[in-house]
Amino acid sequence: MSPRRRTGVLRSFTYAASAVVGMLLVAGCGGEDLGGPKLPTDADALVVASAESMGSVETVRFRLDRTGAPVWVDAARSTALDGLEGRFAAPRSAEAILDVTVTGDLRTKIGAVAIDDEVWMSNPVTGVFETLPPSYDIDPSLFFDPEDGWRPLLESLTEVVYVAEEERDGTRYHLTATAPAAEMQTITAGLVRGQDVDLDLWLHPATAQVTDVEFATEFDGATTDWVLSLREYGEPVTITDPTLGSE
Repeated sequence: MSPRRRTGVLRSFTYAASAVVGMLLVAGCGGEDLGGPKLPTDADALVVASAESMGSVETVRFRLDRTGAPVWVDAARSTALDGLEGRFAAPRSAEAILDVTVTGDLRTKIGAVAIDDEVWMSNPVTGVFETLPPSYDIDPSLFFDPEDGWRPLLESLTEVVYVAEEERDGTRYHLTATAPAAEMQTITAGLVRGQDVDLDLWLHPATAQVTDVEFATEFDGATTDWVLSLREYGEPVTITDPTLGSE
């Protein structure tokens, strides 16, 4: 497993401020009906096709929303993740903006950029990007890793059931399945740990690319609901060192 495959998102978060991160990131979640013949609706065949399709993704935009019980991203349980959005470019580049709540009532944003093995995080007080300190652990590329994240996740799904063809920002194939704990931990950058998860997935009927995933997890006896959206596959994405030109 790559040394970048960390299991936490933030192990130590001590800043508390309300500065908005100075990073441009457009959500880009419009409808996408790419045309082409529809794939057969056999559940097992769809999963195989999806694993192959997702494993070869070059670029994508992603958004994660969380409701219900808080998910803490620091050891002190002072910072809760509310959501994030970002974009990925193969082979190992990504950027994201995390919406967080600090000390229960202060809403702010944290930016993160990963290029190969280097990760930068924005200082929530100044908004300036800095090399990730050793006490922090956040790598936005972990939220979308085609080869080491999505392909093994889809290949390891069990209890896969084709539900129906549905309208969800375009025509989609709705499947349900169970994902093992290890793969869920990987694609959520360590936010979900130690539990198998029942998923609802929506696939593009022509490409088998995953467009939406919904699931629920349990933390300390309370339920957290998650919605992950994936859009703009193959659109141009350029991710650069956020510290260039800052000196």
